[in-house]
Amino acid sequence: MAVTADYQVQFPENDDIYSILAAEGIEFLLSHSGEVPLEYIHGKTICLFFSANWCRPCKDFTPELVKLYESLQKRGEELEIIFVSFDHDMTLFYEHFWSMPWLAVPFSLSLRNKLTDKYRVARIPSLVPLYPDEISVADDVIGLIEDYGPEAFPFTKKRKEELKAIDESKRVGGQLEKLLTHETRSYVVSRNGSKVLVSDLVGKTIGLYFGAHWCPPFRSFTSQLIDVYNELTISTKGSFEVILVSTDRDAREFNINMTNMPWLAIPYEDRTRQDLCRIFNIKLIPALVIIGPEEKTVCTNAREMVSLYGSRSYPFTESRVAELEACLKKEGDSFPRKVKDKKHEHELKLDMAKGYVCDFCKKQGKFWAFSCDACDYDLHPTCVEEQEEQ
Repeated sequence: MAVTADYQVQFPENDDIYSILAAEGIEFLLSHSGEVPLEYIHGKTICLFFSANWCRPCKDFTPELVKLYESLQKRGEELEIIFVSFDHDMTLFYEHFWSMPWLAVPFSLSLRNKLTDKYRVARIPSLVPLYPDEISVADDVIGLIEDYGPEAFPFTKKRKEELKAIDESKRVGGQLEKLLTHETRSYVVSRNGSKVLVSDLVGKTIGLYFGAHWCPPFRSFTSQLIDVYNELTISTKGSFEVILVSTDRDAREFNINMTNMPWLAIPYEDRTRQDLCRIFNIKLIPALVIIGPEEKTVCTNAREMVSLYGSRSYPFTESRVAELEACLKKEGDSFPRKVKDKKHEHELKLDMAKGYVCDFCKKQGKFWAFSCDACDYDLHPTCVEEQEEQ
């Protein structure tokens, strides 16, 4: 954590970053082209980046920070990042600094310790924004950047609250294009690479399908979802669409994933994938979120509905679940509580099961079954009736 949640960056006139540098006898900063006078950073938003070459999280985060820095530079933001090294020696310092397009303080253990104490750095990587006024900084700047990229700037509590409010607005729904498009991209892609405008999907029921090829439960559920998708494509006359939101580890896995899927996808290189995972708080995969034809979120746990009811789940609303449960209850009420099957020695009791294999016809079944717990014996209700009639 860069700073504590209630910590406010303050700079008394004689105790700011310049005073600390002056106390160490430092009159310049380092860049890849040479020394840079301290006057260069006057008037800019300064962020101290505490990092080290030996630190895996630091090396993982640095490329992301580079993207943010370059994006903000293109936007014309007056931002300057200054690297403060936690490396063990000068060689590692320069090796790490070489990957950074910003400035650095000269390698100095004494200076690092003073800056670490001053800005309460508890771990690395840490990014500490410095403001001339009493501005509350977000409590986890690194996490904020990982979640929002350049949109996290200027890394304040106020900005974090604004971004959370935007997420909530998108989660509740109402504007499909704002949810699924990003900057210059206004489309989603099919497995053959063709582009489909998101605007053409407005008015349809959309399933946002989160998952990755490396995940066995995802591959298993995908087979079931493909069957449901194909059925609904016919029965709804194209009013249902699925969009893959990949959590694959790389583009190769994503491409393998898409070859087996009849639906659309957010492009792998697009940040919208991460944004959607954050907006819908996706912690486990596979996950299926349903956006209704009015462009509002109607279900965030459609995977369970599809697993239980298949294509009958459509349109995946709470009222539809209530209808299906009522139908199941009515069906169960029509069956006897116990039956005697000619091919089984024990009495069979009516039971509810999410899934089973009928011991008579050897086909899959779900919901109602006549079962013998002692023998692990199950029959479809229709199979019991057929045997009684023989």
